[in-house]
Formats: sequence, C-alpha cells, structure tokens
Amino acid sequence: MSPPLTLHVPVADRGYDIHIGHGLLADASTLASQLPVGKLAIVTNTRVGLLYTSALQTAIRSAREGASAIEIVLPDGEQHKTLATVERIFDVLVANRFARDDTLLALGGGVVGDICGFAAACYQRGISFMQIPTTLLAQVDSSVGGKTGVNHPGGKNLIGAFHQPIRVIADTATLSSLPRRELQAGIAEVIKYGMICDADFFAWLEAHISAVMALEPDAVAYAVHRCCAIKAEIVSRDEREQGDRALLNLGHTFGHAIETVTGYRSWLHGEAVGVGLAMAATVSTEAGWMMASERDRVLKLLEKAGLRTRVQNEVTPAAAREAMALDKKVKSGRQRLILMRGIGKSFITADFPVSALDTALEAHLS
Repeated sequence: MSPPLTLHVPVADRGYDIHIGHGLLADASTLASQLPVGKLAIVTNTRVGLLYTSALQTAIRSAREGASAIEIVLPDGEQHKTLATVERIFDVLVANRFARDDTLLALGGGVVGDICGFAAACYQRGISFMQIPTTLLAQVDSSVGGKTGVNHPGGKNLIGAFHQPIRVIADTATLSSLPRRELQAGIAEVIKYGMICDADFFAWLEAHISAVMALEPDAVAYAVHRCCAIKAEIVSRDEREQGDRALLNLGHTFGHAIETVTGYRSWLHGEAVGVGLAMAATVSTEAGWMMASERDRVLKLLEKAGLRTRVQNEVTPAAAREAMALDKKVKSGRQRLILMRGIGKSFITADFPVSALDTALEAHLS
C-alpha cells in the first residue's frame, strides 16, 4: 500500500492541502496535527456519525488534552439539503457561542459537506471549515473547490456561496462502508474528469475500473489524487466559475434536471450525473463534434461501472427542458452546455444544434 498523498490547491486568497490516504481517520496523532485551534463542531449525519465520529473525537481529545467537539447530527439524504437544515446548524452554533475563530468539521458525503460549508460561509459572515469526505463522490469532487450550498424546490444548488475549506482529509478506507450504489454514483464523477480534459486518465479507467470498484487501495488513491489534481488546477485559475470552471459541470445540467424533476428522492447525485454524461456524449456526437466510437466508449465505461445511461418512466424530455431552464449556466436566456470535441476535449457553448439536444433527450429520457 502506498503512503498518503498530499496535493495543494492554490486559490487566490489562501491555499490549502488535500491529504489522501488509507486509514487517515484511524491515525489519531496525524489527524490531530491537522486540526485548527479554537472550538470545533462536527457536522455529520445519522449514518456517517455512527461510523466515524468516535475516531474523530479521539483525534480531537489527543490534540486538546481530553476536550471534545460539539456534534451536530443531521438527517441523511439529499431531500434534507435545505435552508431549514442550515438553520439547525446556526441554532447550535449560537447556543454554544461559536465565534469567527472557531471551526466546523464536515464529516460525511457531498450533502453534509455542501450544507456545512454553506453554514460556515454564512455564520458571522464566514468561519473556517474543514472537509473530511467519506464518500467517493465527495473525495473526488464536492469536498474540493469551495462550492457550498443547498437546494430549492425550483432547482439544484440555487442557494449557495463560494467558501474554501482550510484543508481536506480524504480517508479512502471509509469507502469500504459505502453501499454499492453510492460507490457507483461516485464513479460517475471520476469518469467525468477523464471526459473533461484527460483522455489518458479515461483510458486508465477503462483498464482499471474493476480495481477501483473493488477498492484496491493503490487504484483508489490514484483515481482520487488524479481527480483532485485536475479540479485543483481548474479551480486555481477560475475560483468563482467565471470561465473554465464550468467545465467541471460536464453532465450536470442534465443530471440536475433529473434530480429536480424527481424531487431529490429516487436518484443519487452521481447516478443522475452518469446519465448526464451519456447525454452530453450523445449531444456532442449528434452535433458532429465527437465520433460515435468515442460516445460508445463513454456509454460502455458508464455501464461497466454499473451506472444507468437512460431514465425510464420518471422524467420526460419536456420536464427536463423546464428544469434545465433554471440551470445556473443559462445566460441572457440562452442555454449553455458543456460538450465535447472528443474524450478529454470539453468546451462550453450555447451554439449547439437544437436538434442534437432533442435527440439526446428522446434517447435517454422516457
């Protein structure tokens, strides 16, 4: 097993490190050295808290001579990613007199990280938070880059803020506790990075997807590190999504539409993104920008990872179009999509043939 990996994210106001390794949460002395000063609050959910809060509290007691963190346990599920849940965090912080020099620890998947980060961005106009992601999706994507927020009935992540963590601790050993379905959902985000800008990584995944799915430590560590490196490079040049950072949303316009129409209950985020990646490949092919053989490679890899590439009996093309109209990439009333000129060659455009989009919607939605 390889030693832990460290990656730096050089954002404008301050950089931070991502630590990636197997068993980091069980290493109390190392984890303790990464904890900031001030009061701490662990924000987690009912499922993850039972598994990992004890290890985190052990590290805190090691660093603070017996002191412990306040625990804020949220209900589990995307449907709870709301302002009402954020208000619950505020209530605990106010009751415990948290100040600007105190820190929140986001222990969980992407939902916990997004909610905790948004609460940190808002409380007293901004306090520190640290990401401790426990799902593959969070480790490769949502814990890095500073996007935080909650959903609105009208759309995904419509209420949020950019607020960078002070560091990220990605313990790949936590992935062994994931249900198979959640692991597959995370793989969608991994595949996304190869499709965006790294054809070699996409080819590596074609050869090693079984090893990643089997959670072989070195394969998982490489995949997480490569995804984080790609995201760190893009975020460092466009922290607030004024340009290239939108490339990270490949497949997400379609995926968010699926989540919105189905009420955030029946589809995991990564599952919806998987269909979105398939749709982006189809639009790109129908528009004449990508070869059909490359589209087929995308579909084959998604399916090999156990991901669906179409929706049946849940989302109509008309409903998807309505939800897509609220996408944050819409500018001046024009729909913008992240498409591809081949695997590893993504781009942002509003000048796509409407017929190509129509074909993709009909092909992948019921």
